[in-house]
Amino acid sequence: MKLAFSTLGVPGLPLTDVLRLATAHGYHGVELRAHPEEPVHPGIGPAERADVAAEFKAAGVEVLGVAGYARVAAPGDDEPVLDDVRALVDLARDLGAPFVRVFPGGGDEQGPEEADATAARRLGVAAEYAADRGVRVLLETHDSHRTGAAASRVVGPVGHRHVGVLWDVMHTWLGGEQPAVSYAALAPYLGYVQVKDIAGPDDTTPLPLGDGVLPLGECVEVLSREGWDGWLCWEYEARWYEAAAPLPGLLEAGRDHLARLLNESA
Repeated sequence: MKLAFSTLGVPGLPLTDVLRLATAHGYHGVELRAHPEEPVHPGIGPAERADVAAEFKAAGVEVLGVAGYARVAAPGDDEPVLDDVRALVDLARDLGAPFVRVFPGGGDEQGPEEADATAARRLGVAAEYAADRGVRVLLETHDSHRTGAAASRVVGPVGHRHVGVLWDVMHTWLGGEQPAVSYAALAPYLGYVQVKDIAGPDDTTPLPLGDGVLPLGECVEVLSREGWDGWLCWEYEARWYEAAAPLPGLLEAGRDHLARLLNESA
């Protein structure tokens, strides 16, 4: 499996420094948080996109994905949501990234069946657009659809290979799923896996990998046993937690921890 980290852990850091961290600590890729606070987002122009792609290529680091904030199950008109997804897909294509992350965002204004149908309809439309650009749109296990079972209710009916799921191991665990159950639900659709660690269900402040309660070893063991050979991406949510230790000083130990888990499960 390949290892990556998300720029959510180093909010606003210049791309040159992000790439320096990746190469210095042995990460194969970076997930780019696509938000106006960050150096890379859908608002940058063609020349800037070309420069970003060139910087990654020169550093020998892959752009794993573009982590956007479109909410495909949110109530309201389809077109504003689809416009957001298309903009993310175009950005991913220009950067050479294989994946775009979207959220469910179903909220409380609609029932689960309506939220499922809304998300599936929008993802079905987005799938054709993404296919033409060689990009895969991934629904993250998050908020209204935090479990593997819930996410698969959406992507299963879409039935398109350019739509899949991003497995956030914290959210499936918080949703009460064991790793083997989550994997079984997500396996046909799995794009990549976000790993992280926290103190507990009532304190989701990010911790160094291995210092918290999340079943990372079980997740890696299940993936290895099933022969899955994709990406593990460390999403360290420093942007939302001022008390979190800075990610740069944790990257080497985090890579070593994941490498140990992979070695133990081989």
